[in-house]
Amino acid sequence: MSDDVTIEPATADDRLDVLRVFDAAMLSVDVDGLDERIHADDVLVARSDRTEAVVGALVVTRPEPTRRHVDAVAVRRERRARGIGSALVATAVRHAERDPAVDRVSAAFDRSLEAFYGDLGFDVTAEPPRERSERLTSGELNDGEYIGDDRIGDSRIGDDRAGDDRTDDRTGDDRTADDGRLWGVRRVSTRADP
Repeated sequence: MSDDVTIEPATADDRLDVLRVFDAAMLSVDVDGLDERIHADDVLVARSDRTEAVVGALVVTRPEPTRRHVDAVAVRRERRARGIGSALVATAVRHAERDPAVDRVSAAFDRSLEAFYGDLGFDVTAEPPRERSERLTSGELNDGEYIGDDRIGDSRIGDDRAGDDRTDDRTGDDRTADDGRLWGVRRVSTRADP
């Protein structure tokens, strides 16, 4: 990653800059819930050390107590291909590792982002994860292989390795593997803060 960028939690003062970064990448985020996400430290920014401008942003959701979901990642066009998007996702994973209740981070994304998430340690599959209640009923949670569910929608990215500049938000759609989407899950080993 470029050494002139710092990844840190967004502040209330960053709200407009975060929205501008996502808008420039043609990504939509839950504007009404953004303040709550910022307050919960679920929005990260990549800030230029030289200008203090927000050059990238990431939003995490909490669809269930044991999982964090990368909802959207965007990096300003002129700052792409420098590892900023990877640093944002890696930081989100590290934050999840600090919460002892969290055992995984998930994302749903276009096929063009398979290498991006794979390089970050996400197990990528074309099969949509089943809901937790389905896996509890079937007993699959006992084998330690639960990978979350798909209720929260897609991760969208406008970032360094994305073949194009945007993916569309189809939150709530009933998707199958045939629509070109992939799902990724990264298990985290939780640890207490030092």
